[in-house]
Amino acid sequence: MLHRRLLLAAALALAGAGAAAQTGPSAAALDALQDGGTVALIRHADAPGTGDPSAFRLGDCATQRNLGDRGREQAAALGRALREAGVLVTEVRSSRWCRALDTARLAFPDRPTVPDSALDSFFGDRRDEPAQTQAVRRTVAGWARRQGVLALVTHQVNVTALTGLSPAQGEVVVLRPSVTGFDVVGRWTP
Repeated sequence: MLHRRLLLAAALALAGAGAAAQTGPSAAALDALQDGGTVALIRHADAPGTGDPSAFRLGDCATQRNLGDRGREQAAALGRALREAGVLVTEVRSSRWCRALDTARLAFPDRPTVPDSALDSFFGDRRDEPAQTQAVRRTVAGWARRQGVLALVTHQVNVTALTGLSPAQGEVVVLRPSVTGFDVVGRWTP
């Protein structure tokens, strides 16, 4: 177990190569991911800019803020690091925004990515936040006693509404479903 933890810490540090400071996963987060029955809540990888252009159209990536080269590398490296550590991701859901879908598909190329509107960004319109956050809470709670890891790729505002944390691009927040909702087990910041 310690050997796998050290391998993942090294691989995750490489996933964020180029950043000034690196932080490895907490031991509790890694153990929880390896044990399964947990949720990896992931903010999409590096996408330069903020929000979306005024001409944004769902389903048309040319109108959206997308992953940059660093983001594509970051997403692929995250997936490799998790696989090398023996983390079994059994289901992948993503916001329908292109940067989230691309993050999911690059990180988990061996799993189908299911678009999920509950994970869509509400950065530009907060009216949908309560309903979307409640839907994600139900999804997380429904993962209790399941095998493997559920990966949810979403946006900063969604992670913050759900957990109170403000993640960096590409950051993973590990959740353990419980009878009362979930516990935040740990996180990894690239």
